[in-house]
Amino acid sequence: MTVYADLHSREIWLSPFCEDLFASFLRSDQRRWGEVYVNGLVSVQGRKSIRRISNQVVGRPVDQCLQQFINQSPWDWAPVRQRLAQLLVEAIRPKAWVLEEVVFPKNGSKSVGVARQFANSAGRLLNCQLGLAVVMVGEDGGCPVNWRLLLPRSWDEDDGLRSRARVPAHEHSRPHWRHLLQAIDEMVIDWGLPPAPIVVDGRSMPGVELLLAGLAERGLPYLVRVAPGTLPAGGAGLPARPVLEPLRPRLQVVQGQAGARPPGTGHRWYPRSGARAMWLTDLGRNRVSDLAGLVGLRNRAAAVLASVAAESGLQHFEGRSFQGWHHHVTLVSVAHAYRLLGGGLDGRETEELCLRPHG
Repeated sequence: MTVYADLHSREIWLSPFCEDLFASFLRSDQRRWGEVYVNGLVSVQGRKSIRRISNQVVGRPVDQCLQQFINQSPWDWAPVRQRLAQLLVEAIRPKAWVLEEVVFPKNGSKSVGVARQFANSAGRLLNCQLGLAVVMVGEDGGCPVNWRLLLPRSWDEDDGLRSRARVPAHEHSRPHWRHLLQAIDEMVIDWGLPPAPIVVDGRSMPGVELLLAGLAERGLPYLVRVAPGTLPAGGAGLPARPVLEPLRPRLQVVQGQAGARPPGTGHRWYPRSGARAMWLTDLGRNRVSDLAGLVGLRNRAAAVLASVAAESGLQHFEGRSFQGWHHHVTLVSVAHAYRLLGGGLDGRETEELCLRPHG
């Protein structure tokens, strides 16, 4: 496997980096416009609109070509994400896969997935798109590598909206937990990645019990923050795909405050200061130091997404189509990885970034 980042010299080159990541593109013009777009996401200051990328990167008006590449060109984003994840596994050696909701505020109502809906991460109703990101995080930084767009129920019933945004027939409203399990399955089974512990703040996630059950069925290690009193459901309602042999110890519970072991269960309750939330894990009590480190990586993932939004144009997508949204967020991930591996980012983002809403 070729890695274009030397973590000691921090030297990287955009053209060979993009050539590697876009090797699955069938046409040379797709590879060329992909590099132009990523170059713009990296180099253009302020809003990274297609017009500004056209003027500052190419030096002449090629807006129509870039619009077509992002919103209409039929290139598959999955191989790009897979290759990016493979590079990051080798370069930053992820210690966790952190699952995060990402909010994309919108003014209108025609862009794919837009509705006035409750954003769990923001704690309020917003006119927005809602996305989910799987962020690989290690000691040398992190990067979102897999994405899902949450379609509101109203989009299941409006054929006009679906047609204008070119939403595939098989795409419908699904709960967070189902999207997340499918994204993890794709990464482990389809992409062949070695899974890291799954970390998620699920305090406001509907159906978090089903997410816990699905992770347990797959034998995946996890650390999930939940509201007090949350325990896993009996089944995830989604056929489990065997990922790892289920050799983990029984579920352990790290609670928000000291408590007794619940009667009739096999769970252990471990004391922790504070009472607003607790962490559920299957990593075992003898790995408390690992748990503290994973909590820190969850905070780092929030900082990563704040950096992606501030520096790589995450929320600057101008199109309305389903594939355009996926193309844009994929290339934003590529741009962030280029900056990360090339030394344009400090792998340890500041705590101040954690305080910025990445939605």
